[in-house]
Amino acid sequence: MSNRMFDVIKQDLEVLNEGLIEAVSSPVELVNEVGTHLVTAGGKRIRPALCLLAAHGGNVFSLDKVLPLAEALELIHTASLVHDDVIDDADTRRGEPTANAKWDNQVAILSGDYIFARAFSLVAAGGYGDYVSKRLAELVCNLSVGEIIQDHTVYQAVKDLDNYYSRIQKKTADFLEICCELGALVGGMAKDDAAKLAEYGHCIGMAFQITDDVLDIMQTSEQIGKPAGNDIRQGIVTLPVIHALQVSPAGAELEEIVTNPEMTDAMVERALEIVRATDGVDMAMAKADEYLDRARNVLPEGLPAEIKEAFVMVADFIGDRDF
Repeated sequence: MSNRMFDVIKQDLEVLNEGLIEAVSSPVELVNEVGTHLVTAGGKRIRPALCLLAAHGGNVFSLDKVLPLAEALELIHTASLVHDDVIDDADTRRGEPTANAKWDNQVAILSGDYIFARAFSLVAAGGYGDYVSKRLAELVCNLSVGEIIQDHTVYQAVKDLDNYYSRIQKKTADFLEICCELGALVGGMAKDDAAKLAEYGHCIGMAFQITDDVLDIMQTSEQIGKPAGNDIRQGIVTLPVIHALQVSPAGAELEEIVTNPEMTDAMVERALEIVRATDGVDMAMAKADEYLDRARNVLPEGLPAEIKEAFVMVADFIGDRDF
């Protein structure tokens, strides 16, 4: 992440990082080892950071009050990634070995379950009331549904944009929306303003996933810390690919590649070449920029200047990021 973006909550994030290690600790050595590996293997901490920023925007900020929620949000994210890596048979994430590669699928899945449970235990101890618990339960349901929708459509040349937007909303945007909304409410923000921050979270989430999908097309494996063209390889059709399927003279060839579960490295390279030859990447980035403009414009009027600036920097970072 940008060095300056979260300066205003730098100390909060340091306390959060210590809390995460404590949250996954276990007297069982292997569980402790896996949990510590997962919460210390990098990561942008964007979800708890948004929660903390939103809480600072309210009128009753208390780090002790909001911290369990912020930690729980990061743990839910971590647990969902552990399960994703098993589903995707991924070897690395953020340049580090995945839990399934370092141990095995069984240990990874059960560790993911353990981390989910630890997240909800933090929320229960935080005493946030029914609404927060309900929203977090909805979040985990939506993450799962998003993955199921994606899994159900792999190696199909789905050209339906509604399907794509629904999938990325459930996988990414709902999460960032909830981080902003719940952080704001726990920080004592008025409901109307919390709803505006929720919309901000939704918009940056949509933009974040679209840019992620673009990076998968445009960057090298070294730059993004995972194999380039990974989505295509897994039969996942993203916005630039959907556009290329519709407009490219080589659309039929691209469709043949993305629907082939046996695709070779050369086929992935050819698919990337076809997509890059269209304006699919520009179209996708224009859509991401639309969401980011909406995000900047919806920020509540009464936010403290340094908090508002941090939210704007997050939107700018998503638009500019190259990893």
